Amino acid sequence: MPTGVTVSRTNRIFVNFPRWGDDVPFTVAEVINGKAVPFPDPKINDWPGRNTSDPTQYKDQGQNESHFVSVQSVVVDPANRLWVLDTGSPMLKNALPGGPKLVAIDLATNKVVKRILLPSSVAGPTSYMNDVRFDLRIGSPAGPDGIHGIAYITDSSEKGPTGFVVVDLATGQSWRKLDDIDAVKPELGFLMFAEGRPLYKTEPGKPAKPGIFANDSLAISADGSKLFFCPVSSTKLYSVPTAALRDKSLTAEATAKQVALVTGKESSDGLESDAGGNVYSTAPASGSILKISPNSNFAGGVEVSTLVHDPRLLWPDTMSLSDDGYLYVTANQLFNQPSMHNGKDLRQKPYTLFRVKVDAKPVRLQ
Repeated sequence: MPTGVTVSRTNRIFVNFPRWGDDVPFTVAEVINGKAVPFPDPKINDWPGRNTSDPTQYKDQGQNESHFVSVQSVVVDPANRLWVLDTGSPMLKNALPGGPKLVAIDLATNKVVKRILLPSSVAGPTSYMNDVRFDLRIGSPAGPDGIHGIAYITDSSEKGPTGFVVVDLATGQSWRKLDDIDAVKPELGFLMFAEGRPLYKTEPGKPAKPGIFANDSLAISADGSKLFFCPVSSTKLYSVPTAALRDKSLTAEATAKQVALVTGKESSDGLESDAGGNVYSTAPASGSILKISPNSNFAGGVEVSTLVHDPRLLWPDTMSLSDDGYLYVTANQLFNQPSMHNGKDLRQKPYTLFRVKVDAKPVRLQ
């Protein structure tokens, strides 16, 4: 099942398939003539751990570093490079040694040009790297590879700290911010819905419990000054100044004080932004995409409207805005997984990638 989608400056489309339990021969793909083709090649996708009796215990760090273990997100940066965000966490279990990483692929050559490993002090065993956004105007000066900028990553861990990871792309240095503040955690008592039904984890032999998900969705403002974010299990959209996340000397308390409530909304599993200052939010409970727009005449300074509602949007997840004004979105039927139906798989293939014309330009911070 797909989670991420991204579109290059020349309208090449890339998707990814995390290794959550299905047989996933390749976890990153380019969509060519409607078909998913391993990208950049089958070899890097052929992680040796997937063929073992228990992939969650695969400890060959060198192989985990050199292969895609379980990719949650793919994003094309403003320089038209594809960045692959690898959770290193097969089966949604603990992150494996050497698994969590950011990998850059030059789309002119389809070759890996940088691999940034996230150390256990930043992406520990219970971490789950989820989504990423880029600003290439700032950060340390570029090294010999010519790559520089800052990446902001959400950690949606259910078992450990949930928050943000910030990465200096030139040096590869990374650090954590906003761990376990209320804004990044699921709302207390929250109950997720999909297709009009409450969402529970109902695994065989275990008591049912509400499906709750922490800090996940991410978008960057048109000028790069703010990050917009929200847990899936939340009805609120928050923002935080990116400068506060980059400032390693700023205390946790001082950073948390800069988090602001933007608006209420439906729960979301994906955010995207455009150059006009709008934020788009998927809404799995209603099969919709919301548009959150600046509006000085509206209470709170924003207006939330429904951009798309369609019963075929069975758990809209990640979005990507292309240069020609289309908003792409994956629909992966996450709520019909076996873990949410007493071991019965209710997903119906094929999965679908949709797009809708919004006549907006993507944010390109370069």
